[in-house]
Amino acid sequence: MTEQPAHPLNILLADDDSDDCLFFKEALKSFPLPTNLTVVKDGEQLMQVLTDETISLPDVLFLDINMPRKNGFECLSEIKQHENLEQLPVIIYTTSFHKKVADLLYSKGAAYYISKPSEISMLKKAVQKTITLIAQGNVTQPEKEQFVLTTNRKNEKAFSWFSNFFSSPIADYLN
Repeated sequence: MTEQPAHPLNILLADDDSDDCLFFKEALKSFPLPTNLTVVKDGEQLMQVLTDETISLPDVLFLDINMPRKNGFECLSEIKQHENLEQLPVIIYTTSFHKKVADLLYSKGAAYYISKPSEISMLKKAVQKTITLIAQGNVTQPEKEQFVLTTNRKNEKAFSWFSNFFSSPIADYLN
């Protein structure tokens, strides 16, 4: 029997896509543990919330990579270099998948990588699996083979094509 946490799990979602935020909220609705969800729309807002000493830190952060004003790579680097934030579990939650990007995020200290699936049922499973691990106190980074929880192969192919033909903020981090 899984023990219920004494308080709701405080989740912070950093994502600028309103549809993806809605899908994430839908995934939480059927989750058996109580949760509180806070959403921020860009990296600057995320870092303001995390460094505001009057606001309690979340139990877990779901971080999109492609955000305005400050991208997920920059935020993850700042979080892992900040003394008060370095232990915060950061779950990458993004539409794109590229092995080099996932490897880099793993090396930078992200806890897990969820490539947003196209089906809500798959999203529910991935989000719930991750939150269950966090709620159980399993916040250490897994072995690299267990880091990526879902991969949307369609997005992987599209991202590979895109990154080969256009410059991307992500490309700067791959070199």
